[in-house]
Amino acid sequence: MPEIAEVARIVHFLKLTLVGKRIAQASAIDDSNVFGKVISAGSQGKYFWLTLEKPPHLVMHFGMTGWVHIKGEKTAYTNYYKKMKESDLEQWPPKFWKFQITTEGDPEVEVAFTDARRFGRVRLVDCPGDDIRKHSPLVENGPDPVIDKDRFTEEYLQKKMKTRHVPIKALLLDQTMISGIGNWVADETLYQAKIHPEQYCDDFNDEEISTLYQNIRYVCQTAVDKLGDSDEFPDHWLFNYRWGKGAKDTATKLPNGEKLAFITVGGRTSCYAPGVQKKTGCVAPGMKEETVESAKKDPPKKGSVKKEAPKPRKPSRKAPQKIKDEEQSDESDTEPPKKKIRSKALDKGKMNLSTVTEKIQEAPAEGRRRSTRLSGKSGDAQTSSYW
Repeated sequence: MPEIAEVARIVHFLKLTLVGKRIAQASAIDDSNVFGKVISAGSQGKYFWLTLEKPPHLVMHFGMTGWVHIKGEKTAYTNYYKKMKESDLEQWPPKFWKFQITTEGDPEVEVAFTDARRFGRVRLVDCPGDDIRKHSPLVENGPDPVIDKDRFTEEYLQKKMKTRHVPIKALLLDQTMISGIGNWVADETLYQAKIHPEQYCDDFNDEEISTLYQNIRYVCQTAVDKLGDSDEFPDHWLFNYRWGKGAKDTATKLPNGEKLAFITVGGRTSCYAPGVQKKTGCVAPGMKEETVESAKKDPPKKGSVKKEAPKPRKPSRKAPQKIKDEEQSDESDTEPPKKKIRSKALDKGKMNLSTVTEKIQEAPAEGRRRSTRLSGKSGDAQTSSYW
């Protein structure tokens, strides 16, 4: 999912290409056209928007796989293009487009919002342009560590951590607490701060909170300054080595020799270095740790695991005759069932139900279809149920 850095990257390109241009044409799937001049572009965490000369304004969220493409520009980060086929790079409109914008003037600018998995969101917010952040969905989100330096302070973080009892990784992922931090940014921050992702956020001392705060600011600001381009990230970052789970021929250690491991925290897979990120307080119970090396082992081939023989069933005290019949089933399976006399009798109308019951009780208990429910004092009632 695009996080704070990737969103900042696309806003950078929107400012370069769209701001000051007037939209001449807008195309959308099952939606009305929107026209107006683009005045500015902005972002808060994982949300970004285009402010038009008059409401409504366009507020967007990428979801898991969304992105904005500008014709003639490579707006995406490096890893995005690595996943695309060569034939798709020059295609316009791009695959999975949801809406397009074309501007007036020369040069003409064409923009398309794409979303393969359809988790992205596009909203029209009817409010003054300066009040976009005061309206839903932005107002429900916490401060952006890069843009909201006056709101995202060390005191703010300390207050939020002391009033919650969740693993620190889960708190960092909560967009109502801090906007823009996703899975890889959270893991990078905790690695740089040498903090275990499972440790409960209300069990940190003031020094640990200060260290965490400084590293949130450092990781987010650095990633935004590099426009989310991982090729430009520092070499010592965990980001460069965290993608090896389950893949062959990938690094299992950091350059400093520290091994990597994976655990699930807050419903997300977390990569960390156990040798560096020590547990210094209470941690969430029941977490399963998996090293990169163990994750990369080939799964056993189908049929290679030897199955244990089934355990013999204990004899039932209620149906001794049935157990005895099952022991003889190898011999009796080849014989035709003798209880077919009951259907013949009923078809010919020569016997009533009580006569058939007597015949069945006299027949030997052989063949596949056997029943012991006909014996006993309540035989008539059980026979009725069986039929």
